[in-house]
Amino acid sequence: MSSHSLIIFDTTLRDGEQSPGASMTRDEKVRIAKVLERMRVDVIEAGFPIASPDDFEAVRAVAVTVEDSRVCGLARALEKDIERAGEALKEAVAPRIHTFIATSPIHMQRKLRMQPEQVIEQAVKAVKWARNRVDDVEFSAEDAGRSDPDFLCRIIEAAIDAGASTINIPDTVGYNLPEQFGHLIATLIERVTNADKAVFSVHCHNDLGLAVANSLSAVRQGARQVECTINGLGERAGNAALEEVVMAVRTRQDVFDCDTRIDTTQIVPASRLVSTITGFPVQPNKAIVGANAFAHESGIHQDGVLKSRETYEIMRAEDVGWSANRIVLGKHSGRNAFRTRLKELGIEFDSEEELNAAFARFKELADKKHEIFDEDLQALVSETEAANRERHALVSMRVCSETGETPLARVTLSIDGAERQAEATGGGPVDATFRAIEAIVESGARLKLYSVNAITSGTDAQGEVTVRLEKAGRIVNGQGADTDIVIASARAYLNALDKLMLEAGRAHPQFSHV
Repeated sequence: MSSHSLIIFDTTLRDGEQSPGASMTRDEKVRIAKVLERMRVDVIEAGFPIASPDDFEAVRAVAVTVEDSRVCGLARALEKDIERAGEALKEAVAPRIHTFIATSPIHMQRKLRMQPEQVIEQAVKAVKWARNRVDDVEFSAEDAGRSDPDFLCRIIEAAIDAGASTINIPDTVGYNLPEQFGHLIATLIERVTNADKAVFSVHCHNDLGLAVANSLSAVRQGARQVECTINGLGERAGNAALEEVVMAVRTRQDVFDCDTRIDTTQIVPASRLVSTITGFPVQPNKAIVGANAFAHESGIHQDGVLKSRETYEIMRAEDVGWSANRIVLGKHSGRNAFRTRLKELGIEFDSEEELNAAFARFKELADKKHEIFDEDLQALVSETEAANRERHALVSMRVCSETGETPLARVTLSIDGAERQAEATGGGPVDATFRAIEAIVESGARLKLYSVNAITSGTDAQGEVTVRLEKAGRIVNGQGADTDIVIASARAYLNALDKLMLEAGRAHPQFSHV
């Protein structure tokens, strides 16, 4: 890849998944990875293999599936982590191990409890262990944004000498300002004696709302890889948003002397898929992928756009996937049209039984609404996958809500095949439904978030409900979709309960000693 190419490293499946409640199943990760591959993302960080058996299997599944993008696994600077990552990536066409250790004084003293020389020694060992397993090794200096530049130069030189071909400089806690961060990158590239033997990368968090600005500042100073996520998903305030980084570089070629190979028409479909799977809605005024990103309400703006689009639009909506032609399915659409459209969306089923189950749900939905859009299909597939692994299934429900009366819900559930029923009152129909479900399951979970989002426009649109539950420190998101919001709410709550029972505690990649 030439010096004029900017490598896009997507970590939606790893860092994005660290958003509270955003955990994804193996099949969901594979679906997202296929879309990222179709978008021509250079590197897909599929997960943190040692975190759990599920994480390991998800990374392995992505490694087996993806052919045109490099697949990466994260590992602490520990031999057991690196062995696990190497095993998960064994069948990848182009594998990368990404190993890291903290380099800031506060992290070295209080988290690692190691001296600087010990940290350098451990980093070198980790890179060599990784190089014994793969040819492509990335080294990250965690919390580099608060690290001493002299120490960074030393550890980076040592890592490159040990075999790292990518050096990542993370602003792990989103502390830096654009000018400051750009200066750090320029300083490191200038002072590290073997800098020409590695690609310099950045990984910026959005705690001060500056992740994209910091990333772009770094690119202008010579960074040639940006680590980012779809929709800016990530822990705390999130990561640099892939769509914003890519379109800023593409739109301002008068400023940037590099460009990405991204197929930008896949940006909006990827955004919608990640939002559907994680249950994190995209805010309407979100740059590039928000519903209002290309909407003009002001009369002056509308007049200008009608006369010449360039007066108020610096990008074309079509270029990021907003108004691409698409097939709209309906109740008369057959199985072949259904299968074909799903394949175009990057969704394929492992068996005819799975296809039949999804097609049956499609027919049920088509009886309720006239037109089925791509967003409906994404939600439908997610619902079908959830149904395949559900322990709590909604059999039937009756909800009564009228003016002057207390809402009442009667719910029948199937739990591991056995039916149970309960009824409860509540402040509204959804509250009553949740109370009735809890009367049956007695989970003890606390409701942390309830969110409703219309999947498409129109009064017959499906409502997509996200429910976030917390129990014993574990947080999960559940999703449900239906043209009836109360039914969608019940499904979302049950989906969250299933995840709560299945989710084992997983190691956090930024919390552990070497």
